[in-house]
Amino acid sequence: MMRTRFTAAFGVEHPIVQGGMQWVGRAELVAAVANAGCLGFLTGLTQPTPEALVKEIARCRDLTDKPFGVNLTFLPSIDPPPYAEYRDALIESGVKVVETAGNNPVEHLPALQASGVKVIHKCTSVRHALKAEKLGVDAVSIDGFECAGHPGEDDIPGLVLLPAAANRISIPIIASGGFADARGLVAALALGADGINMGTRFLCTQEAPVHDRVKHQIVASDERATDLIFRTMHNTARVARNKISGQVREIEQSGGTFDDVRELVRGVRGREVYEIGDLDRGIWSVGMVQGLINDIPPVADLIRRIMSEAEELIESRLRTSLAN
Repeated sequence: MMRTRFTAAFGVEHPIVQGGMQWVGRAELVAAVANAGCLGFLTGLTQPTPEALVKEIARCRDLTDKPFGVNLTFLPSIDPPPYAEYRDALIESGVKVVETAGNNPVEHLPALQASGVKVIHKCTSVRHALKAEKLGVDAVSIDGFECAGHPGEDDIPGLVLLPAAANRISIPIIASGGFADARGLVAALALGADGINMGTRFLCTQEAPVHDRVKHQIVASDERATDLIFRTMHNTARVARNKISGQVREIEQSGGTFDDVRELVRGVRGREVYEIGDLDRGIWSVGMVQGLINDIPPVADLIRRIMSEAEELIESRLRTSLAN
């Protein structure tokens, strides 16, 4: 068994997290992750209302008696969702772990902390992680440039970002971006992390609630098959390379604004990619790590494989090398 500060603090068996993924973090996947001994997150805003989130939490509890959490991502919006109502819904449902992302979660921390909820905040830089630690979060998830979704604007890969964070952060660190197997787990621990966050790898499992065409596309793709969009808008996002991402990049390069791409990047179109398997319907998030993924296993098999290979890697390669 591989014990770290993260596993001890959050009461899980393995130092592996399934982070919140929009349209993907649903009960069937989260429960499978929890039952495998890891920490999974329902994605709060995948549910259309706080009341629907309460029902999804209950559905997850019907599928597992292990710990799991809820992701709340705070994004700038003209018409923002009722974040406080989502927060209160998960508190009243007895959820004890929350993953926050996006904007500063400071206004929500008092209510979460008063209810005994532990908070993991996702960061893309050391400076943001230091601020989150100062605010009193219980752990930080450090996203390197390799990650799917929003990697920030500094373009620092995990190989540098993780040890830089470990040099200055005293709370547990989860390494995110580029992790799919035992080699990544062992490397992250060596770099100073206390566990890893896998998104794309969990997206490509049997329990992930997305169309099989999405999963087979991930298996078929290599590490080059992503695009960075919204660069000119200082809101960089890494997505799967497809017709829509190419159109968005062309519009940006010609001086277009968000209004010029708004219809192309609507969230409902990305949701339909997952639901109907039309890979060019909209933009959808995937990381460079897809180049390391070549199968679609059950979650339990994936975790057993990662943990057994990690133990073997530490024993056969690292300790043997040191002995020699």
